[in-house]
Amino acid sequence: DQMRDVAVGEVGEIVHRSPHLMQGYFHDDERTRAAFEGGWFHSGDLGTIDDEGYISVVDRKKDMIKSGGENVASREVEEMIYRLPQVSEVAVIGLPDPKWVEAVTAVVVLKAGQELTEQQLIDHCTTHMAHFKAPKRVVFTDALPKNPSGKLLKRELRKAYVD
Repeated sequence: DQMRDVAVGEVGEIVHRSPHLMQGYFHDDERTRAAFEGGWFHSGDLGTIDDEGYISVVDRKKDMIKSGGENVASREVEEMIYRLPQVSEVAVIGLPDPKWVEAVTAVVVLKAGQELTEQQLIDHCTTHMAHFKAPKRVVFTDALPKNPSGKLLKRELRKAYVD
């Protein structure tokens, strides 16, 4: 948001420009203006850069969770939960919370015949990552919403689980 280079290891939005970049979004001038602010294409991806100049994508900007004054990358929490052999699918979202601003929430589909409790999942996360990144809430479900091409629809999950 500040349009400055970030330090090695610091998270920032990946922005770039190139003569080979699209000219804009089809029939969507407002979205095009927002994406090309300041002459740079704002990808919506958050990433870090290492000391050799390699960029690693951390998460989508819209999927970053702000919980208790900390930024939590949903993808990082999802990757930790996928280490559990009982888990078939998971989506981590931020839901409104009076204490945390957003509560890290894991929506989980278990593999057939598998069992896992909310506390077991939370304990797994707090053992292997920073405590503030662990889900505050876990919801078990039969399926996650996806579009026709199979892309996960996190916005649908947010709508479904807002109290």
